[in-house]
Parts: sequence; C-alpha cells; structure tokens
Amino acid sequence: MAAISSISLKTPTKIQSLPKTHYAVPLNLPFSCRSKSKRTGSIGSRTRIRCGLLIEPDGGKLVELFVEESQRELKREDALKLPKIKLTKIDLEWVHVLSEGWASPLKGFMREDEFLQTLHFNSIRLEDGSVVNMSVPIVLAIDDSQKNLIGGSSSVALVDDEYNPIAILSDIEIYKHNKEERIARTWGTTAPGLPYVDEAITHSGNWLVGGDLKVIDPVKYNDGLDRFRLSPAELRDEFTRRNADAVFAFQLRNPVHNGHALLMTDTRRRLLEMGYKNPVLLLHPLGGYTKADDVPLHWRMKQHEKVLEDGVLDPETTVVSIFPSPMHYAGPTEVQWHAKARINAGANFYIVGRDPAGMSHPLDKRDLYDADHGKKVLSMAPGLERLNILPFRVAAYDKTKNGMAFFDPSRPQDFIFISGTKMRTLAKTKESPPDGFMCPGGWKVLVEYYDSLDQAENG
Repeated sequence: MAAISSISLKTPTKIQSLPKTHYAVPLNLPFSCRSKSKRTGSIGSRTRIRCGLLIEPDGGKLVELFVEESQRELKREDALKLPKIKLTKIDLEWVHVLSEGWASPLKGFMREDEFLQTLHFNSIRLEDGSVVNMSVPIVLAIDDSQKNLIGGSSSVALVDDEYNPIAILSDIEIYKHNKEERIARTWGTTAPGLPYVDEAITHSGNWLVGGDLKVIDPVKYNDGLDRFRLSPAELRDEFTRRNADAVFAFQLRNPVHNGHALLMTDTRRRLLEMGYKNPVLLLHPLGGYTKADDVPLHWRMKQHEKVLEDGVLDPETTVVSIFPSPMHYAGPTEVQWHAKARINAGANFYIVGRDPAGMSHPLDKRDLYDADHGKKVLSMAPGLERLNILPFRVAAYDKTKNGMAFFDPSRPQDFIFISGTKMRTLAKTKESPPDGFMCPGGWKVLVEYYDSLDQAENG
C-alpha cells in the first residue's frame, strides 16, 4: 500500500492547555499544536496531542528484522549449518511480532538486561537515556538438551515443525528462566490456571536465549487472513494514503456489537470536535494465541467484515487489520503492551475501557484485576507519554431507545447489561438479542460459529 507522493495534513485549529495525565484533552476546550522535541518526539511534559505527520515509532524508527530478499537463499543455507531450536506456535507469533517492528526498538528476543528491565520497570532504557515502554517479556525458552546442543555457538537457527529455517538468532546470550518470578511479576499471581502460563511457560525450558533476530521470509499463515495482517509500516502507509491527521486504535478479541461501535463512532466525533479533520479508526483485533473459550480469529474476522458491510462502521474511515501478538490476559501489565505496539503502527490515540486484557480469577469467582486499573495505569505508564489515552464510558442496551447507548446512572432501570457470557449464551441457544444490540449480519455469523461447535460435538 504505497503512500501518495504528496499530502497536506490539516491540523486542528483550536487552542487548549493540556492535563498532567496521559488522558486526551477535555472536549469542551480547544487546544493548540506544539512542535515536537527533536530528541524524544514528545511535545512538552504535559502535552500529548500531536498534529500533522504520524507519531514516531518508539526509538525514532521502526526496527524491521527481515533478511534482504537478495540474501535469503544464502541465509537459508547458513541456517542449515547452525544448531536448531524448534519454535512453538506461540514462539512463531513472537517472531512475527518482532520481525515487523511491533516491539520496536527491540532487535530480537530479549537478553537478560532487557528481560529484567521489563519485569521490574515495565520499560527499557535506551542508549541515549530515553525510556520506552515494554511491559511484557518477549523471550525464547530452551531446555537443557537444546542448551547443550548450542554449546559454544554464537548463533542458532529457529525452525518450524518440519525443520524449515524461519530465522537466525545471532550474538546470543543464554540465561536462567526463573518462571515463578516471571509469572508473579507479569500476572501478579502464581495461581494455577492462567491460560498463557499453562500454554507457553509451565512446560517450557529452564533457560532463555536472547539475541539479534533476522527473519528469512516474512511470516505467513496461509489461512485466508494474511491480507488483513498489515505490518506497522504498511499501516503507516495506509494512514498516510488516507490523509489521516489522527489515528485512534481499538483493541479487541471479541465480536463487535453496537456498543463497541458506539464507542468508536463517538470517539471519532470527539476528535472532530477537537479540531481534527480526518481521524481514522484502526480496528485491530488480536490475532495470536487466545484461550479456548474465546471466539476464534477466523470467525471474528467474518463478523467484523459484516459490521462494515452493514454500515455499522464507516469503511472510508476504518482500517481493519490483525494484531499478531499472543494474548496474556495480564490486565494492567498487558494493556501497556497493547498500547505501545499501536504507537509503532502510527496510532496517537488509544481507546481503553473496563478491565482491559483482564479475565476472571482462575480459582475464585471474581475478576483477577480491578476493572479501573488498566486505564489508570495507562495514564501513568513510563514510555507512553506521547500517547493520548481515551477512557470511554460504559455502554449498555437502552430499552427506551431500543439500542445501545451510554449508561445514564440517573435512570438505571432503563438499561440492560449484556455481558460477553450472556451474548455467547444467546448465540449458542439461537435466541435473538434485543433489536439494536448487534447488526443482523454480525449476529448471524456468531450463531453460525456456535452451530459449528454443536456439529463438531455431535460428530
């Protein structure tokens, strides 16, 4: 998606002083555009609004980790001569994330100093003294036999299940994988039953290997959805092509109902009121590992397409793309990663709601995290000062309007809260939700998905 040769990005015309938090400005006051600092890309200690060109990636540039096309065959041959580490499905997703620059300025799987900074500070300090947010460890685990196989080699080949070379990790460092500390600091608990822990950590090796990553071929899944997997560079080209003067990102891993749509369309209205001329929505469903009871990516993408086809969201001002990261369900810790990665894709506004990246406690009948802590943490997180956080109000079904609306505490009797569990139950039992809860095409896709589960269970 090539950028157009010349663009004229219009900037907001109103003037406003800005708050001390990361939150976007109050909407009843105007604001001004200030020039950014050449060193950090920020625009003042209290100012987050940026105008004109897209926000700079963390570290000042995207770090893409691909082998040049002319060198791929040579690197493939080199990889065959090296000790080999077989990647799990989640490992491959992290290779994808790293290779496209979502974790910029990381240059590969974390070495020990990066790993420790991530665990203890949720950020990494760069050589120039600046700090970038990094709240989730991006590491590669190996076991004792793999460590012995590597021996004194300074490079290893990363291969798939059939031992096809995927990437080369060079100038490597091997260090101890303290799983308990990693789990406790990432999730705030070591309770059994954390989905990502069970899937990717508990049975992984006792060592971590970090180093500089070079990916031989761009990661493709050949599942019919690769056309939606736009890299940060491709997204930036698309936003430039659309002449966007603001990009607001919405992270989700669930089907889109009209309450979500209300939040997104209201956000665009607010940005227009703030003086932006063409704010563009990045509808960015998570495409990596998710727990077993989440709706699979293929069905979610079908549902999202219907939302656009039915006109619930405007295709002209919406970019739908897949975020390739695995899901941790680590609440306030993980939401920082979700926000930071969208900066690298060009987003300068991030919508955050109730209990982002949260889940139920694996043992007790309660939420694992405080529902408000995600947005509060984002407002204070080191390295996210350039990002404007947009907390949204709770949307519920308004019986007086026969549609989704923002909850009005002065008349609670008029509202119905339809949880994700309730939505799934209705779809499973083929009951229709209240008119106006979800577009008909999108609801049909959801019912079809649960039909497919019933058919599979019945052979």
